[in-house]
Amino acid sequence: MTTYPSPSGATAEAPVGFRLSRRMPERLLEVSDLRTAFRTPGGLVRAVDGVSLTLDRGRTLGIVGESGSGKSVLARSIMGLLPKRNVERSGRIVYDGDDIAGLDRKRRRDLWGTELAMVFQDPMTALNPVQRIGAQITEGLRFHLDMDRQSSRENALALLRSVGIPEPERRMRQYPHELSGGMRQRIMIAVALACGPRLLFADEPTTALDVTVQAQILNLLASQQRERAMAMVLVTHDLGVVAGRTDDIAVMYAGQIVEQAPTSRLFGSVRMPYTEALLRSIPTLDQPRGRPLQAIPGRPPNLASPPKGCRFAARCPYAQDRCRKEAPPLVEDQPGHAYRCWYPLQPGAVSATAIGVN
Repeated sequence: MTTYPSPSGATAEAPVGFRLSRRMPERLLEVSDLRTAFRTPGGLVRAVDGVSLTLDRGRTLGIVGESGSGKSVLARSIMGLLPKRNVERSGRIVYDGDDIAGLDRKRRRDLWGTELAMVFQDPMTALNPVQRIGAQITEGLRFHLDMDRQSSRENALALLRSVGIPEPERRMRQYPHELSGGMRQRIMIAVALACGPRLLFADEPTTALDVTVQAQILNLLASQQRERAMAMVLVTHDLGVVAGRTDDIAVMYAGQIVEQAPTSRLFGSVRMPYTEALLRSIPTLDQPRGRPLQAIPGRPPNLASPPKGCRFAARCPYAQDRCRKEAPPLVEDQPGHAYRCWYPLQPGAVSATAIGVN
């Protein structure tokens, strides 16, 4: 019988139901040609369009892009957290050697919490507003790890302490609306980590938080990942957030990955103009007062009727006729560094350090 560690170090039997193999390969997650589309009155919206990526054990992948680029839909597609109706999905999702793309919702529930977990973007809507914090943390412990009331309470208190919550006994009795935004996000992290998942999705975990609290939350996620030897997918719109916190980066635009590489290589050799535009939009401390922030002109394309050429062509300062007529493939010019562009930037043309990303 497979056992899972609880936050206090004890072990519990795996939930009855779907069993994942324990072959322990380096590769934990492999997504191949994943496509997720939503049927709408305006047509079929291809929110994720042919995405492939991999993630090894204990590593961190950053998924970056503007709002509407498909980042959150990609994470939810992998997790299996999609609406039941008006959704079309295809492709392979291999987790720990097992294809989980075709699992029904009941069998996926055995994976949520114990294997895959997510920190959602807005804890105020993700947490149950009419249920006390203690009940929301202990629910997963009792359901998945079959803990009794006392053991689940002790583990919940240990979790709250581990994520830096002061007065954990008092917080257990409170409701989400009684806590600050940063405190709610820490609670959300505690809920996600409760059953010891091996892969954590953090979907814009610092949205609407001030800069100081953002740094605290990101540092907390990094420390919890190290302590638990988890793999993590960090979803964000800010390349500055992932610069020093990820091993690899995948840049998404209009439902597709347009550039992916190990983090140090991507920042040292940006090839895709969209990645360059994201970098230049990051404000820097040495920017002269009164100078307007650099923005990416135009709007992303309508994913119900995407353009036949490069999806970034209408906003790209380097676009040529071929870009508007032919869709570029995702090509790899160095091992691990791929981009989707007919006329890529020259290596070293953009210095991430020079524009404020260290």
